[in-house]
Amino acid sequence: MANLHDETPAKIYYEDINDAIERNRPKIKAVRERLQEAGVKYVLSSWIDLHGIPKTKPVPMSDFEPLCLGKGPQFAVHSISYVPELSPADSDQVMVPDLDAVYICPWDTSMAIIFADLFWEGRPYNVCPRQALKRAIHEAGVAGYVGYAGIEPEFIAMRYGADGKPVKAISSEPADAPTLRRQAFGYDVEYSIDSMPFLKDMIDILEDLGWNLHDVVAEGAYSQFELDFHYTDLLEMADRLVFLRILLKEVAKKHGMFITFMPKPTIGDWRSGAHINFSLQRIDQPGDNLFKSGDGWSQASRHAVGGLMAHAEAITAITCPTVNSYNGLVPRVGGFEGGTVTWAPTNITYGHNNRSAQFRLPQSRYCIENRAADMTMNVYLALAMTLSSALEGIAQQVEPGEPTDRDLYAMSAQEFEDLGIRRLPRNLSEANQALSADALAKKVMGPVMHHSYITYKNDEWERYHQAVTDWEVEEYLRLY
Repeated sequence: MANLHDETPAKIYYEDINDAIERNRPKIKAVRERLQEAGVKYVLSSWIDLHGIPKTKPVPMSDFEPLCLGKGPQFAVHSISYVPELSPADSDQVMVPDLDAVYICPWDTSMAIIFADLFWEGRPYNVCPRQALKRAIHEAGVAGYVGYAGIEPEFIAMRYGADGKPVKAISSEPADAPTLRRQAFGYDVEYSIDSMPFLKDMIDILEDLGWNLHDVVAEGAYSQFELDFHYTDLLEMADRLVFLRILLKEVAKKHGMFITFMPKPTIGDWRSGAHINFSLQRIDQPGDNLFKSGDGWSQASRHAVGGLMAHAEAITAITCPTVNSYNGLVPRVGGFEGGTVTWAPTNITYGHNNRSAQFRLPQSRYCIENRAADMTMNVYLALAMTLSSALEGIAQQVEPGEPTDRDLYAMSAQEFEDLGIRRLPRNLSEANQALSADALAKKVMGPVMHHSYITYKNDEWERYHQAVTDWEVEEYLRLY
């Protein structure tokens, strides 16, 4: 069993708690003045747990300076966050907010969320996903690279019906007529207009935050939406995605709705994904996209794809981390609204603008899009693995083979075998096995977090198989 006490942090991490505090010290006055001018009275300094979910203990603004100097709330993280490597007799974790990651809450400007890093006995806590991403970014910087990402978040807006059961929030059909065939929701003007009371609030907020919102999409599933905003560096994108998940839920509550990021809440729905669009620059050539060469894709982009494909199964274990995630990674669904094919990836390959491949090289931008990702992912670990895999591919000049520029849903198993195209994991168990065997994943996550993550996900898979589903009852009860 991995043990926190067995790791040698000096060989893994680059910043101790004193470094983090000193990094904060010259920024405290300006950040405090900014928060006070905005009317902030309460600060929620938030660390990230194993699942990518933020946790906090709110403090008043009167405690802002001690908080920034590592003298704020401490946590027994190992008591609540699925990481049992420490015991009740061990030290608590200390939270140090990152004063470059400050978000005043638009739905209640008396509060601010500041993303934080966890430390344990003066060292970065080994089960802090934000620290893992920062370490990967640091190692990329030492090699001369900086990574960027844009993420396409999809979600479904729901509400509770008169019977107390959840129903789609945006629908023109009465609740007692759920089986009627309706017009397609995707891109629909009528449904977009019906959704605007909620969407207008989100658009205005994201514009005020300066995220450069490009558009809002009524997606293929009923009451499903996507918000597309501009790319940024990896750490800021990870923080933004977590803040967006909080923001969506809080704004939805004001409209009598709730948001689910569950990839497949019903059989006939399109999956909610969160495609990762990844690119690189050289530190000594800022602004120059490493994946672009003249009017085409660079050799470095090929090698980055090769690295991503080499670790595709392990990456997928993180980007598609739930039992439900794999219900969406199928080629076809019977009775599917809007068609029969899912437009979800099922095979590990790449193609130019090919939306049936896991890795797409879009026609509109020079980035590598990983389509096997959803909003339940721990985005810090996902981006850390993406960055590290791509850089390994570049360093080792990994060749990805020829692109698959054809409809993968129309290809046979024999064709996949002949071309050497691997299948994406079919379920969480297969993905977790790949993650367990992946040496790069163990390095990126660190052995303790790698062990904790795999242990929890194995337990999730076993608990899933202890449940008897409605499908099983309908299929087998009278048949046998």
